[in-house]
Amino acid sequence: MDPFDICVAYVSWESGGKRRPVLLLAKEDDYAAAFRITSRFDSKSEAVKAQYLEILDWQETGLTKLSYIDTITSVKVPIAHISLPPIGKLTKNDKFRLIEFLAE
Repeated sequence: MDPFDICVAYVSWESGGKRRPVLLLAKEDDYAAAFRITSRFDSKSEAVKAQYLEILDWQETGLTKLSYIDTITSVKVPIAHISLPPIGKLTKNDKFRLIEFLAE
C-alpha cells in the first residue's frame, strides 16, 4: 500500500458507513489517511464541486466510471478496513493535477 494507490475501503461516519473507493495519502501504524472518491458530482452544490477534482484517467486507475476526488476532508481508515491489493494507482498526470489543485 503506497500513496496514490486507489483501494476499496469501509469508510464510516456517525450514522453508518459504506464500502467505497479511496485514494490513499499516507499510512501510519494501523491507519491510513485517504480522500474519498465519488462518482456523484452533478447533484452537489457549487461550493462542494469546487473542492472535487475530476480524475481524468479514471479508466487507467481501475475505476469503473468517471469519478472525482473529494478533497474537502481526508478520512482516517483502519488498515483492516482496506481491501488489498489496490484496484489501481492514480496516474502521473492526475497525481500532478491533484498536487496543483491542493496548492491553490
